[in-house]
This record gives sequence, C-alpha cells and structure tokens, in this order.
Amino acid sequence: MRYGSTRDARAGAPRKGHRGPFSLVVTAALVGPRRSGVLSRLRSGERLREGERMGILKDISTVYRTISAVRAARKLGGDNLMSMGSLMEDNAARHADGAAVVTDLGTTSWGELNAMSNRVADALSKSGVGHGDCVGLFMHNRVEFLASLTGIVKLGAVASLLNNNLEGPPLVHCMKVTEGKRFIFGAEVGDALDGVREELSLTPADCLYVPDGDEDSCPAWAQRLDVHDAALNAENPASTGKVKMGDAAVYLFTSGTTGLPKAAPNRHERFVLGGKAVADLALDLHPGEVVYSTLPLYHGTGLIGGYSSALSAGATLALRRKFSASGFIDDARKFNAKGFIYIGELIRYLMNTEQRPSDADNPLTYCWGNGLRPDIWMDFKRRFGVDVVTEFYGSSEGNIVFINTLNRDRTIGLTGNKIFLAKYDVDEDEILRDDSGRCIPAAVGEPGLCLGLINEDAPFDGYTNEEATNEKILRDVKVPGDRYFNSGDLIKQVDVGFALGIPHYQFVDRVGDTFRWKGENVSTNEVGEHLSGFPGIDFANVYGVEIPGTNGRAGMAAISVPPEQLESGLDMSGLSTHAAGLPPYARPVFLRLLTSVDTTGTMKLKKTTLRTEAFHLDRCSDPLYVMKPGSDGYEPLDESHYQEIVAGTARY
Repeated sequence: MRYGSTRDARAGAPRKGHRGPFSLVVTAALVGPRRSGVLSRLRSGERLREGERMGILKDISTVYRTISAVRAARKLGGDNLMSMGSLMEDNAARHADGAAVVTDLGTTSWGELNAMSNRVADALSKSGVGHGDCVGLFMHNRVEFLASLTGIVKLGAVASLLNNNLEGPPLVHCMKVTEGKRFIFGAEVGDALDGVREELSLTPADCLYVPDGDEDSCPAWAQRLDVHDAALNAENPASTGKVKMGDAAVYLFTSGTTGLPKAAPNRHERFVLGGKAVADLALDLHPGEVVYSTLPLYHGTGLIGGYSSALSAGATLALRRKFSASGFIDDARKFNAKGFIYIGELIRYLMNTEQRPSDADNPLTYCWGNGLRPDIWMDFKRRFGVDVVTEFYGSSEGNIVFINTLNRDRTIGLTGNKIFLAKYDVDEDEILRDDSGRCIPAAVGEPGLCLGLINEDAPFDGYTNEEATNEKILRDVKVPGDRYFNSGDLIKQVDVGFALGIPHYQFVDRVGDTFRWKGENVSTNEVGEHLSGFPGIDFANVYGVEIPGTNGRAGMAAISVPPEQLESGLDMSGLSTHAAGLPPYARPVFLRLLTSVDTTGTMKLKKTTLRTEAFHLDRCSDPLYVMKPGSDGYEPLDESHYQEIVAGTARY
C-alpha cells in the first residue's frame, strides 16, 4: 500500500520541479510563478544574467522585509491566540478524513487524532491538571504520543518530553527538574518508571498508563488512560482557545553528552512558526503529502521537523518508532514519502548500508535536518536521488538559526540573526579578547565561536536552572552591556560562489571537540569521518586525551567494529596506511576497539566517559592500540610502554 500523492520515482528519471525554500517564499507568497524558473537555476548553481540578478535581489529584499515583519509579530506572541492545539483543531475541521499519521499499524486521520487528544485533555483536566501545570510524557514514537502531547498543551499545560531511553538517576533528574504534576507513560517504558516511582513518591493518581497494542496490563501502581475510551469527552475543550503563542508548550532536554540533561522551556510560537517554516520553506508540504521521520519525538528536530510541519500544513507524518538503516528506503517507498527529517548520524548509517542499484528508486526529493557532514554530502545526494538538502543549524534552547535556503552544498546556509563569530583558542578553551575586553572577530574562512545577540527579536529563554542559563550568556562582546547566547559551536563563513551576496556558513565543530596537538588544531569530526571510510569500521568517535609531559592533547579514536570483525581481527596494517592520509598531527595516537559506539537517544556521540578512561589500561577492558613516537603503524599498547607514557618519558 502506498500513501499520499504519486510521483515518478524510477531510478535516473527526471524529478518533478521542487519549489524549494526561497522559491516557495518568493513565487508563492510574493511575486508569483514568473521567477520560479530563475530560482530553480539559481538553486542549481547556474549563474544568472545581470537583469535576472537584480530582479532576484529586489525580491530577496522583499523577503527580508517580510521576515522583519514576522519578527515584529512575534513580539505580540503573548496576545496571539494560536497554539499547537488550535492548529490541530483547524486541521480536524478542514481535513477531518485526511491522513494525519501513518505507521506500520495503519492510518490515523486528523479528525481521529484530534478526538484522541481531546480525550487526553479531558482525563487530565479531571485529574486536576490546568494551565501552567507540567505533565511528563514518557513514550516511544507512536500515535498515542502525539495525542498525549496535544492533549496536554490544549489545557495550557506544559509537556515535559522525557527521553524514552532513560532509566534510574537520569530519569529521576529529568522528572524532578520539571516538577511534573502527572506522568503519562507507555506500557513499553513501564519498567523504567516502576524503577524510580518510589524515589519520586508517585501515587497511582500521578501515573497514567497508555496501552501499547496488545500490551494492555495496567500495573496496580498506575491508572489506565485509553485515547479511545468512549467515556472520555472527545469534543474540543474550551481551554484551547485561551492558549497563547507566548505560553510555554514543552520542555525539551539537552542530549546529555556531557553531564545530566538540562530542561529548556519552549513556547508555542517555536512550534507554530518553526513548523510553518519547515513546511513552507523547506519541505513545501501540502495536505496529503507525506514527510517521513524516524527521529524521536522527544527531540526538537523530530518534533518540529516532523510533527509541527505536518500540523502546520495539514500534511501526513509517516512515523516509525526507531530508526532502521536497512528499512529506511523501503519505508519511504511504502509511505510514498516526498521528504524526510534527518540528523547527520542517520545519514551516516544510511551510507554504511550495502549499496544497491535501486537506492535512487524512491519517491524522496528532499530532506530537512542538521549535521550532514561535507565529506558524504554529495555521495548521499547521488546515491539516493535527493535533489535538495535543506540543512539547518539551531538548538532546543538557542536563539540562533541558520538554514540552507539556496541549496548550497556542504553548508548550513544563511541566517537572519545578528551573530558574532569570536576568535577562539581551542588549546586553552577560551575566547580571545582585545585590550579593551571586547571579543575579537574571526576572519572570513576562520572558525569562530558562534554567538547570537540576545534582544526582543531573538530572546534566550534558557533552562529551568538559572545557573545553567547564566553560563550560556556572554556579556560585553562588542560593546559594554551587550548580551549574547554562547552556542558552544565553531562556525566559519565560506565562499559558495554566487549566492546573491548573502554570507553563507559551515559548521566546523563543537567547542571541546576540537583539540590542539603538535601546535595544530585538530577537528574530531574530520578525523572521525576519515577513519570511518576504512573497511570494517562502522564509526569512529574521536577525542583528545592528555599525555604527561606534553602540550595540548593527543588524538584518540574509539572505533566501532562489528563483533565478527573484532574476533577475526581488524587489518591494523591497512588502517595504519589509511590513517597516513591525515596530516601527521591529526593521526590518532591511540585507538580503542569497540563493538558499538555509545550515543544519546538522538544518536549524538558521548565522549565524557571515553575521555576519562582515555588509554589507561586499568580502566579499559577493550583492546587498545598505540602509534609510538617515530612509528607509522599501530600496535597493541602493552604495560611497558604504558608505564613510559604515564611517567612522561615516552617522548611524544
């Protein structure tokens, strides 16, 4: 069975013209269809005649004036009665029978999904939940998650979206910091909640159990919540009409790559405007069209890119509980998905699958997401027949957004925010300032720490923890008293050829993911990408470790290899030769062989534990290898050489 509109997806067949981000805004909203051909040529990289260029520049100016008007409207967000719940009710009224969500289990219409959410709102209201209260939501990707989320926000309550991989102390931490009044949980995560409920002093009235297919055994310590329960009111609650764009909608948590996750409150405007931006500017969604997402709904990329965009356009969200590299393209064909939502690691896993001649035989035309690495960008587009990659850059809590609206390969695109790229000393892990105490701007092409000006147009709401919020604010950047959000990321301005004179940017690395060795800056991502190209390696997690008696940090790579590869032995001689393709200072000194790479629920790499264990034989049970001084090959790290290293006599 195929869902949505049909499309010629034969391998190698020309695809229908895609009205991408800028062409959609300009042609549909501002100047009509007459410039669509010009913008298609622009997006393909073709140079335009002078007259065409001037016309486009004039239109772009209009676009920016429109963006400014949107920013001004945001200031009225507190008085604008629009929310995720009101969008749901609009879709139920206009597209009641239209497909809202499709999964392997079937199709749910907008009318049905709205009724489910209303029953959740009714159940919560009867349990005492009202405007401003927090409700924890702990569940896998499924229709009931969306119904529960929307039901919560229809009351003006705030949904705390808990990572469904959490258990024990991290789960307790996340539940405590958001002070949930009730917790909705799926049967599939019941054991994890059961393990912490006594520590949280949860009563049966606090825990609302949602069945999962055939699994419908509500424990004695919870109450059953069935989104199909006829005893609950399926009519739209009056509370929806009182929810404002400026009201808090959800708590999104940072990924927890370093320490415990932090909760960031997000307003309805982020999902209303963000969903519209993705639907209109990136995916060009319309009712009946399908966007496919396997990303967790508790994370901003999956929630805004998938659910909010479908909600904004009345389109269809094809949903899978968890990402499957082997099943991804088959799902896209089955659901007839026009676009999909990604993060960089998802693309990397797709590229690691066995290549097939039929890979490009799919309905996918474009994708929206972040973290696609430059080294595989073009190969990915060619292999899977994807025409447009709308890469964006942003964070759950940040006030900076970049978007690749002109389809410039290997970039995060342009930004309408007021940013400052500050010179950064990666060795000392500090921002460089001049004699007057002001930050020094990075030159064009030079990586700089990306800072976003905090003002009425670009507020920074921060976290639930005031101390953590203040740590992300940098003051006196350009002038005394100014305030900037510190992204923690290194970004550089790049030359992308003719792009209407608009600066474009490229993501370089996370601060702390760049280290200095032998007097040179080493990008962990670049080294990891190179090592991952060697046969037998699934993934390489690269980080810097300190060696006694040396300056800076030496490179170390935790390499993920299949168990059978580990048993038969990785070709270390070949890997040594492959590593020689890197500059000498960038070649990892140490290797650690793993059968899996530790990641967060959103597939971000965890490095804290790896850095702490480093190359220490008494902390690591995995095979360790070293490239000794003067050598060009890796060999097992033995006790004798290890003692030389820790004694500072190894002469690195």
